[in-house]
Amino acid sequence: MIRRIAIITLALVWLLSPSLVAAEAGITVTASHVAVNFPSQVVFTVEAESNVNITDVRLHYQVDKMNYAEVVSEGSADFTPASNVEANWTWDMANASLPPGAEVTYWWTIKDAAGNNITTSSKTMHFDDDRYAWQNLTGTVPQGGELTLFWYEGSNSFAQELMNTCQEGLASLAQDIGTYSERPIKIYVYASDSDLKGAMISSNEWTGGVAFTDFGIIAISIAPSELDWGKKALVHELTHLVVRQATFSPYGQLPLWLDEGLAMYSEGELDPVFLSYLEEAISEDKLISVRTLCSPFSAYSDKASLSYAESYSLVKYLLDNYGQEKMLNLLAVLKQGSTYDEALTAVYGFDMDGLDAGWRATLTTPVVPAPRTSLPPVLIAVLAALATALILWGALALKKRTRRKSSGKSAM
Repeated sequence: MIRRIAIITLALVWLLSPSLVAAEAGITVTASHVAVNFPSQVVFTVEAESNVNITDVRLHYQVDKMNYAEVVSEGSADFTPASNVEANWTWDMANASLPPGAEVTYWWTIKDAAGNNITTSSKTMHFDDDRYAWQNLTGTVPQGGELTLFWYEGSNSFAQELMNTCQEGLASLAQDIGTYSERPIKIYVYASDSDLKGAMISSNEWTGGVAFTDFGIIAISIAPSELDWGKKALVHELTHLVVRQATFSPYGQLPLWLDEGLAMYSEGELDPVFLSYLEEAISEDKLISVRTLCSPFSAYSDKASLSYAESYSLVKYLLDNYGQEKMLNLLAVLKQGSTYDEALTAVYGFDMDGLDAGWRATLTTPVVPAPRTSLPPVLIAVLAALATALILWGALALKKRTRRKSSGKSAM
Protein backbone atom coordinates (compact mmCIF):
# COMPACT_ATOMS: atom_id res chain seq x y z
CA MET A 1 0.00 0.00 0.00
CA ILE A 2 2.78 2.41 0.90
CA ARG A 3 4.65 1.51 -2.31
CA ARG A 4 1.51 2.19 -4.37
CA ILE A 5 1.11 5.65 -2.76
CA ALA A 6 4.78 6.41 -3.53
CA ILE A 7 4.31 5.45 -7.19
CA ILE A 8 1.21 7.67 -7.49
CA THR A 9 3.07 10.57 -5.88
CA LEU A 10 6.00 10.23 -8.31
CA ALA A 11 3.58 10.14 -11.24
CA LEU A 12 1.88 13.32 -10.07
CA VAL A 13 5.24 15.06 -9.72
CA TRP A 14 6.19 13.98 -13.23
CA LEU A 15 2.86 15.20 -14.65
CA LEU A 16 3.02 18.54 -12.86
CA SER A 17 6.68 19.27 -13.52
CA PRO A 18 6.21 20.93 -16.98
CA SER A 19 3.88 23.59 -15.57
CA LEU A 20 6.21 24.14 -12.64
CA VAL A 21 9.13 24.63 -14.99
CA ALA A 22 7.03 27.01 -17.11
CA ALA A 23 6.21 29.07 -14.06
CA GLU A 24 9.84 29.22 -13.04
CA ALA A 25 10.82 30.09 -16.59
CA GLY A 26 8.02 32.72 -16.93
CA ILE A 27 8.19 36.51 -16.70
CA THR A 28 9.26 38.18 -13.48
CA VAL A 29 8.87 41.89 -12.77
CA THR A 30 11.90 43.06 -10.82
CA ALA A 31 11.12 46.79 -10.48
CA SER A 32 8.46 49.40 -11.30
CA HIS A 33 8.46 53.12 -10.63
CA VAL A 34 7.13 56.49 -11.83
CA ALA A 35 8.96 59.80 -12.26
CA VAL A 36 6.75 62.90 -12.27
CA ASN A 37 8.22 65.94 -14.00
CA PHE A 38 5.45 68.41 -13.13
CA PRO A 39 3.76 69.82 -15.13
CA SER A 40 5.27 68.66 -18.42
CA GLN A 41 5.48 64.85 -18.31
CA VAL A 42 5.36 61.57 -16.42
CA VAL A 43 7.75 58.68 -17.11
CA PHE A 44 6.58 55.14 -16.21
CA THR A 45 9.30 52.48 -15.96
CA VAL A 46 9.17 48.72 -15.49
CA GLU A 47 12.01 46.18 -15.34
CA ALA A 48 11.33 42.52 -16.13
CA GLU A 49 13.15 39.29 -17.01
CA SER A 50 12.38 35.94 -18.60
CA ASN A 51 14.31 32.89 -19.86
CA VAL A 52 13.45 34.03 -23.43
CA ASN A 53 13.18 37.43 -25.07
CA ILE A 54 10.49 39.75 -23.80
CA THR A 55 8.66 40.98 -26.89
CA ASP A 56 5.86 43.30 -25.77
CA VAL A 57 5.44 45.72 -22.84
CA ARG A 58 2.39 47.94 -22.48
CA LEU A 59 1.19 50.40 -19.87
CA HIS A 60 -2.55 50.55 -19.15
CA TYR A 61 -4.02 53.47 -17.20
CA GLN A 62 -7.25 55.06 -16.02
CA VAL A 63 -7.55 58.72 -15.05
CA ASP A 64 -9.72 59.46 -12.02
CA LYS A 65 -12.24 61.84 -13.60
CA MET A 66 -15.85 61.88 -14.69
CA ASN A 67 -16.37 59.90 -17.90
CA TYR A 68 -19.43 58.89 -19.86
CA ALA A 69 -18.08 55.31 -19.95
CA GLU A 70 -15.21 53.40 -18.39
CA VAL A 71 -12.08 54.38 -20.28
CA VAL A 72 -8.78 52.45 -20.18
CA SER A 73 -5.92 53.92 -22.18
CA GLU A 74 -2.70 52.18 -23.10
CA GLY A 75 0.76 53.05 -24.32
CA SER A 76 3.36 50.85 -25.98
CA ALA A 77 6.61 51.11 -24.01
CA ASP A 78 10.05 51.78 -25.52
CA PHE A 79 12.55 48.95 -25.03
CA THR A 80 14.86 46.57 -26.89
CA PRO A 81 13.64 42.93 -26.88
CA ALA A 82 15.83 40.81 -24.61
CA SER A 83 15.53 38.37 -21.74
CA ASN A 84 16.14 41.20 -19.31
CA VAL A 85 14.58 44.57 -20.17
CA GLU A 86 13.92 48.06 -18.85
CA ALA A 87 10.88 49.54 -20.60
CA ASN A 88 9.71 53.17 -20.43
CA TRP A 89 6.56 54.98 -21.46
CA THR A 90 6.49 58.81 -21.38
CA TRP A 91 3.24 60.72 -21.01
CA ASP A 92 3.64 64.14 -22.62
CA MET A 93 1.24 66.58 -20.94
CA ALA A 94 1.29 68.90 -23.95
CA ASN A 95 -1.06 66.38 -25.56
CA ALA A 96 -3.21 65.51 -22.54
CA SER A 97 -2.85 67.92 -19.66
CA LEU A 98 -3.52 66.79 -16.10
CA PRO A 99 -4.30 69.28 -13.31
CA PRO A 100 -2.26 69.30 -10.10
CA GLY A 101 -3.43 66.56 -7.74
CA ALA A 102 -4.89 64.32 -10.45
CA GLU A 103 -4.80 60.59 -9.74
CA VAL A 104 -4.04 57.87 -12.28
CA THR A 105 -4.40 54.09 -11.75
CA TYR A 106 -1.99 52.07 -13.89
CA TRP A 107 -0.70 48.54 -14.52
CA TRP A 108 1.57 46.72 -16.97
CA THR A 109 1.09 43.76 -19.33
CA ILE A 110 4.24 41.96 -20.50
CA LYS A 111 4.68 39.13 -23.05
CA ASP A 112 7.64 37.02 -24.09
CA ALA A 113 8.61 34.95 -27.14
CA ALA A 114 7.43 31.70 -25.50
CA GLY A 115 3.86 33.03 -25.22
CA ASN A 116 4.05 33.73 -21.51
CA ASN A 117 2.31 36.90 -20.32
CA ILE A 118 1.84 38.68 -17.04
CA THR A 119 -0.37 41.49 -15.76
CA THR A 120 0.94 43.41 -12.78
CA SER A 121 -1.22 44.56 -9.91
CA SER A 122 -2.56 48.11 -10.24
CA LYS A 123 -0.95 51.12 -8.57
CA THR A 124 -1.91 54.78 -8.19
CA MET A 125 0.14 57.71 -9.44
CA HIS A 126 -0.43 61.20 -7.99
CA PHE A 127 0.34 64.08 -10.35
CA ASP A 128 1.48 66.41 -7.57
CA ASP A 129 3.12 69.81 -7.92
CA ASP A 130 6.15 69.13 -5.75
CA ARG A 131 7.68 72.58 -6.32
CA TYR A 132 6.09 73.75 -3.06
CA ALA A 133 5.75 72.47 0.50
CA TRP A 134 2.00 72.09 0.60
CA GLN A 135 -0.08 72.17 3.78
CA ASN A 136 -3.62 70.84 3.76
CA LEU A 137 -6.92 71.32 5.53
CA THR A 138 -9.96 69.03 5.14
CA GLY A 139 -13.61 69.83 5.78
CA THR A 140 -17.06 68.44 5.05
CA VAL A 141 -19.61 69.87 2.61
CA PRO A 142 -23.39 69.32 2.04
CA GLN A 143 -24.55 65.73 1.53
CA GLY A 144 -21.50 64.39 3.40
CA GLY A 145 -18.95 65.28 0.75
CA GLU A 146 -15.32 66.14 1.44
CA LEU A 147 -13.23 69.17 0.49
CA THR A 148 -9.46 69.43 0.91
CA LEU A 149 -7.66 72.76 0.66
CA PHE A 150 -3.94 72.82 -0.16
CA TRP A 151 -1.80 75.94 0.35
CA TYR A 152 1.85 76.81 0.96
CA GLU A 153 1.88 80.52 1.79
CA GLY A 154 -0.18 82.15 4.53
CA SER A 155 -1.22 81.28 8.05
CA ASN A 156 -3.58 78.58 9.26
CA SER A 157 -6.25 81.25 9.81
CA PHE A 158 -5.89 82.28 6.14
CA ALA A 159 -6.58 78.70 5.07
CA GLN A 160 -9.42 78.31 7.57
CA GLU A 161 -11.15 81.45 6.29
CA LEU A 162 -10.97 80.12 2.74
CA MET A 163 -12.34 76.78 3.94
CA ASN A 164 -15.23 78.51 5.74
CA THR A 165 -16.02 80.47 2.57
CA CYS A 166 -16.08 77.28 0.50
CA GLN A 167 -18.36 75.50 2.96
CA GLU A 168 -20.73 78.47 3.16
CA GLY A 169 -20.74 78.86 -0.62
CA LEU A 170 -21.54 75.21 -1.21
CA ALA A 171 -24.30 75.33 1.43
CA SER A 172 -25.84 78.38 -0.27
CA LEU A 173 -25.58 76.67 -3.65
CA ALA A 174 -27.48 73.66 -2.31
CA GLN A 175 -30.14 75.94 -0.81
CA ASP A 176 -30.54 78.45 -3.68
CA ILE A 177 -30.19 76.14 -6.66
CA GLY A 178 -30.49 72.63 -5.21
CA THR A 179 -27.13 71.30 -6.43
CA TYR A 180 -24.26 69.85 -4.43
CA SER A 181 -20.91 68.18 -5.03
CA GLU A 182 -21.11 64.51 -5.95
CA ARG A 183 -17.40 63.71 -5.51
CA PRO A 184 -14.51 64.88 -3.32
CA ILE A 185 -13.14 68.36 -4.11
CA LYS A 186 -9.50 69.44 -4.07
CA ILE A 187 -8.46 73.10 -4.11
CA TYR A 188 -4.84 74.16 -4.73
CA VAL A 189 -4.19 77.75 -3.62
CA TYR A 190 -1.14 79.28 -5.33
CA ALA A 191 0.43 82.39 -3.84
CA SER A 192 0.74 84.34 -7.11
CA ASP A 193 -0.40 84.37 -10.72
CA SER A 194 3.09 83.41 -11.88
CA ASP A 195 3.12 80.38 -9.57
CA LEU A 196 -0.26 79.30 -10.94
CA LYS A 197 0.84 79.75 -14.55
CA GLY A 198 3.87 77.61 -13.79
CA ALA A 199 1.47 74.77 -13.03
CA MET A 200 -0.14 74.97 -16.48
CA ILE A 201 1.15 73.78 -19.82
CA SER A 202 -0.79 76.64 -21.39
CA SER A 203 -2.81 79.43 -19.83
CA ASN A 204 -4.41 82.74 -20.69
CA GLU A 205 -2.75 85.91 -19.49
CA TRP A 206 -5.78 86.72 -17.36
CA THR A 207 -6.06 83.34 -15.69
CA GLY A 208 -6.45 83.73 -11.94
CA GLY A 209 -8.30 80.50 -11.30
CA VAL A 210 -9.23 77.32 -13.16
CA ALA A 211 -11.92 74.77 -12.34
CA PHE A 212 -11.02 71.34 -13.73
CA THR A 213 -14.62 70.30 -13.40
CA ASP A 214 -14.30 66.70 -14.56
CA PHE A 215 -11.57 66.08 -11.97
CA GLY A 216 -13.20 67.87 -9.04
CA ILE A 217 -10.08 70.05 -8.78
CA ILE A 218 -9.62 73.83 -8.61
CA ALA A 219 -6.28 75.62 -9.02
CA ILE A 220 -6.40 79.28 -8.07
CA SER A 221 -4.08 82.17 -7.27
CA ILE A 222 -4.82 83.84 -3.92
CA ALA A 223 -2.17 85.81 -2.07
CA PRO A 224 -2.86 86.31 1.65
CA SER A 225 -3.23 90.04 0.89
CA GLU A 226 -5.99 89.29 -1.67
CA LEU A 227 -8.25 87.35 0.66
CA ASP A 228 -11.47 89.25 -0.16
CA TRP A 229 -11.04 88.77 -3.90
CA GLY A 230 -9.99 85.16 -3.36
CA LYS A 231 -13.11 84.23 -1.43
CA LYS A 232 -15.42 85.45 -4.20
CA ALA A 233 -13.31 83.79 -6.88
CA LEU A 234 -13.36 80.48 -5.01
CA VAL A 235 -17.14 80.46 -4.75
CA HIS A 236 -17.34 81.28 -8.47
CA GLU A 237 -15.13 78.33 -9.47
CA LEU A 238 -16.82 75.98 -6.99
CA THR A 239 -20.16 76.75 -8.63
CA HIS A 240 -18.79 75.83 -12.06
CA LEU A 241 -17.53 72.56 -10.62
CA VAL A 242 -20.75 71.59 -8.82
CA VAL A 243 -23.05 72.61 -11.68
CA ARG A 244 -20.91 70.61 -14.10
CA GLN A 245 -21.28 67.53 -11.90
CA ALA A 246 -25.04 68.05 -11.65
CA THR A 247 -25.46 68.33 -15.43
CA PHE A 248 -22.74 65.91 -16.60
CA SER A 249 -24.12 64.13 -19.65
CA PRO A 250 -23.10 63.15 -23.19
CA TYR A 251 -26.38 64.53 -24.50
CA GLY A 252 -26.40 68.23 -23.70
CA GLN A 253 -24.67 71.21 -22.16
CA LEU A 254 -25.54 74.53 -20.53
CA PRO A 255 -25.81 77.80 -22.41
CA LEU A 256 -22.88 79.97 -21.38
CA TRP A 257 -25.06 82.68 -19.83
CA LEU A 258 -26.58 80.10 -17.46
CA ASP A 259 -23.25 78.55 -16.46
CA GLU A 260 -21.57 81.91 -15.84
CA GLY A 261 -24.71 83.48 -14.42
CA LEU A 262 -25.02 80.80 -11.73
CA ALA A 263 -21.36 81.28 -10.81
CA MET A 264 -21.76 85.07 -10.66
CA TYR A 265 -24.97 84.76 -8.63
CA SER A 266 -23.24 82.49 -6.08
CA GLU A 267 -20.68 85.22 -5.38
CA GLY A 268 -23.38 87.45 -3.89
CA GLU A 269 -24.34 90.98 -4.94
CA LEU A 270 -23.12 92.06 -8.36
CA ASP A 271 -19.82 93.90 -8.23
CA PRO A 272 -20.26 97.68 -8.81
CA VAL A 273 -17.96 97.53 -11.85
CA PHE A 274 -20.17 94.93 -13.57
CA LEU A 275 -23.29 96.80 -12.44
CA SER A 276 -22.10 99.98 -14.14
CA TYR A 277 -21.73 98.13 -17.46
CA LEU A 278 -25.25 96.73 -17.10
CA GLU A 279 -26.83 100.08 -16.24
CA GLU A 280 -25.08 101.82 -19.12
CA ALA A 281 -26.27 99.19 -21.60
CA ILE A 282 -29.84 99.50 -20.28
CA SER A 283 -29.86 103.29 -20.56
CA GLU A 284 -28.38 103.23 -24.08
CA ASP A 285 -30.51 100.26 -25.22
CA LYS A 286 -27.40 98.24 -26.04
CA LEU A 287 -28.09 95.00 -24.17
CA ILE A 288 -26.76 91.77 -25.68
CA SER A 289 -29.50 89.28 -26.61
CA VAL A 290 -29.96 86.05 -24.67
CA ARG A 291 -29.31 84.03 -27.84
CA THR A 292 -25.98 85.77 -28.35
CA LEU A 293 -25.02 85.06 -24.74
CA CYS A 294 -25.21 81.32 -25.44
CA SER A 295 -21.99 81.62 -27.45
CA PRO A 296 -18.48 82.35 -26.11
CA PHE A 297 -18.22 85.85 -24.70
CA SER A 298 -16.35 88.60 -26.50
CA ALA A 299 -12.58 88.94 -26.12
CA TYR A 300 -13.06 92.71 -25.61
CA SER A 301 -13.11 93.46 -21.90
CA ASP A 302 -16.05 95.89 -21.97
CA LYS A 303 -18.30 93.49 -23.90
CA ALA A 304 -17.14 90.54 -21.80
CA SER A 305 -17.93 92.46 -18.60
CA LEU A 306 -21.39 93.27 -19.91
CA SER A 307 -21.90 89.59 -20.82
CA TYR A 308 -21.07 88.49 -17.28
CA ALA A 309 -23.28 91.21 -15.78
CA GLU A 310 -26.23 90.23 -17.99
CA SER A 311 -25.73 86.55 -17.17
CA TYR A 312 -25.97 87.37 -13.47
CA SER A 313 -29.08 89.46 -14.08
CA LEU A 314 -30.77 86.71 -16.10
CA VAL A 315 -30.18 84.05 -13.44
CA LYS A 316 -31.37 86.43 -10.71
CA TYR A 317 -34.51 87.13 -12.76
CA LEU A 318 -35.29 83.40 -13.06
CA LEU A 319 -34.63 82.64 -9.40
CA ASP A 320 -36.45 85.69 -8.04
CA ASN A 321 -39.52 85.16 -10.20
CA TYR A 322 -39.76 81.37 -10.55
CA GLY A 323 -37.77 79.89 -7.66
CA GLN A 324 -35.20 77.19 -6.97
CA GLU A 325 -37.28 74.19 -8.04
CA LYS A 326 -37.71 75.39 -11.60
CA MET A 327 -34.01 76.21 -11.88
CA LEU A 328 -33.15 72.68 -10.76
CA ASN A 329 -35.66 71.33 -13.28
CA LEU A 330 -34.05 73.41 -16.03
CA LEU A 331 -30.65 71.90 -15.27
CA ALA A 332 -32.16 68.40 -15.31
CA VAL A 333 -33.90 68.93 -18.67
CA LEU A 334 -30.73 70.34 -20.23
CA LYS A 335 -28.83 67.32 -18.93
CA GLN A 336 -31.20 65.06 -20.88
CA GLY A 337 -30.16 66.73 -24.14
CA SER A 338 -32.98 69.18 -24.83
CA THR A 339 -32.18 72.27 -26.85
CA TYR A 340 -32.04 75.58 -24.97
CA ASP A 341 -35.42 76.65 -26.38
CA GLU A 342 -37.01 73.27 -25.62
CA ALA A 343 -35.69 73.23 -22.05
CA LEU A 344 -36.87 76.76 -21.24
CA THR A 345 -40.29 76.10 -22.78
CA ALA A 346 -40.73 72.82 -20.89
CA VAL A 347 -39.86 74.39 -17.52
CA TYR A 348 -40.94 78.05 -17.77
CA GLY A 349 -43.31 78.15 -20.71
CA PHE A 350 -41.19 80.50 -22.84
CA ASP A 351 -38.19 80.10 -25.14
CA MET A 352 -35.02 82.22 -25.26
CA ASP A 353 -36.77 85.09 -27.02
CA GLY A 354 -39.52 84.99 -24.41
CA LEU A 355 -36.91 85.01 -21.64
CA ASP A 356 -35.21 87.96 -23.31
CA ALA A 357 -38.46 89.94 -23.51
CA GLY A 358 -39.61 89.12 -19.97
CA TRP A 359 -36.23 89.91 -18.45
CA ARG A 360 -35.86 93.22 -20.34
CA ALA A 361 -39.31 94.29 -19.17
CA THR A 362 -38.05 94.24 -15.57
CA LEU A 363 -34.99 96.38 -16.32
CA THR A 364 -35.85 100.01 -15.75
CA THR A 365 -33.50 102.96 -15.64
CA PRO A 366 -34.96 106.33 -14.64
CA VAL A 367 -34.82 108.78 -17.51
CA VAL A 368 -33.41 112.10 -16.35
CA PRO A 369 -34.66 115.00 -18.58
CA ALA A 370 -32.00 117.30 -19.94
CA PRO A 371 -31.87 120.51 -17.88
CA ARG A 372 -33.40 123.59 -19.52
CA THR A 373 -31.07 126.58 -19.66
CA SER A 374 -32.22 130.17 -20.34
CA LEU A 375 -29.95 132.31 -22.51
CA PRO A 376 -28.60 135.61 -21.16
CA PRO A 377 -30.46 138.70 -22.50
CA VAL A 378 -27.32 140.08 -24.15
CA LEU A 379 -26.79 136.84 -26.12
CA ILE A 380 -30.44 136.89 -27.22
CA ALA A 381 -30.02 140.46 -28.56
CA VAL A 382 -26.87 139.52 -30.47
CA LEU A 383 -28.56 136.51 -32.07
CA ALA A 384 -31.56 138.65 -33.06
CA ALA A 385 -29.30 141.24 -34.71
CA LEU A 386 -27.45 138.51 -36.57
CA ALA A 387 -30.68 137.05 -37.84
CA THR A 388 -31.83 140.49 -39.08
CA ALA A 389 -28.52 141.02 -40.89
CA LEU A 390 -28.83 137.65 -42.63
CA ILE A 391 -32.34 138.52 -43.80
CA LEU A 392 -31.19 141.90 -45.24
CA TRP A 393 -28.20 140.26 -46.98
CA GLY A 394 -30.53 137.73 -48.58
CA ALA A 395 -32.86 140.47 -49.81
CA LEU A 396 -30.01 142.43 -51.44
CA ALA A 397 -28.66 139.31 -53.14
CA LEU A 398 -32.08 138.58 -54.57
CA LYS A 399 -32.33 142.17 -55.97
CA LYS A 400 -28.97 141.85 -57.76
CA ARG A 401 -29.94 138.56 -59.40
CA THR A 402 -33.22 140.12 -60.58
CA ARG A 403 -31.43 143.10 -62.18
CA ARG A 404 -28.98 140.80 -64.01
CA LYS A 405 -31.80 138.76 -65.50
CA SER A 406 -33.66 141.93 -66.65
CA SER A 407 -30.51 143.27 -68.48
CA GLY A 408 -30.08 139.98 -70.35
CA LYS A 409 -26.93 138.75 -68.48
CA SER A 410 -26.70 135.29 -67.06
CA ALA A 411 -24.64 134.27 -63.99
CA MET A 412 -21.95 131.62 -64.59
